[in-house]
Amino acid sequence: MNEYPITLILIAINVVFSLIGFSNKEMLARTIMWPYYVKRKNEYYRFITSGFLHADYMHLFFNMFTLYFFGRNIELMINHLQLGGTIAYMGLYLGALIISDIPSYFKNKDHFEYRALGASGAVSAVVFAAIVFSPWSSIYLYGAIKISAALYAILFIVYCIYMGKKGNDHINHDAHLWGAIFGLLFTLILVGIKQPALFEGILDELKHPSLFGRG
Repeated sequence: MNEYPITLILIAINVVFSLIGFSNKEMLARTIMWPYYVKRKNEYYRFITSGFLHADYMHLFFNMFTLYFFGRNIELMINHLQLGGTIAYMGLYLGALIISDIPSYFKNKDHFEYRALGASGAVSAVVFAAIVFSPWSSIYLYGAIKISAALYAILFIVYCIYMGKKGNDHINHDAHLWGAIFGLLFTLILVGIKQPALFEGILDELKHPSLFGRG
């Protein structure tokens, strides 16, 4: 029996929906995050549907590759530690899709030209949720530079804030940032509600830092 079925289902939906969007411009226009129409036509479903679309194959591959490795870990954790199972995992993923788009919505609700798409906000949430439980595990930047997950989290937030203010590369850094923050807070709140005894282990893990990660 597969121990991370929701992660695989989410990947499958992302792939199918994105592939359709690559060739169906009408469907893309109806489902992409378009704050101008969300405000004027109350098309709030776009907060969800836009998160299953991607700009191109590389965008899709990178997000799904990351989701596979971090998503299966956090899905296993949520199930094995009795943190709410499927409902909690879906709450993390879908909640991040919505929350990560809210800043961009308010910033661009009167800009007809602005559109956004991608699962990056949700994927960032999943990554940061996994980091809560394994802050000193190893992450390889660009597949070569080994650092700890905690250091990666700090660098990621600083980079998102900096690039979000610079705003000249057509990437929604605000979605990445707020998705990550949501994932961190959601997981901590979930632990506090469902299994507060786990905080002792989480805090103990933080007391034994490793700059370049372990494992």
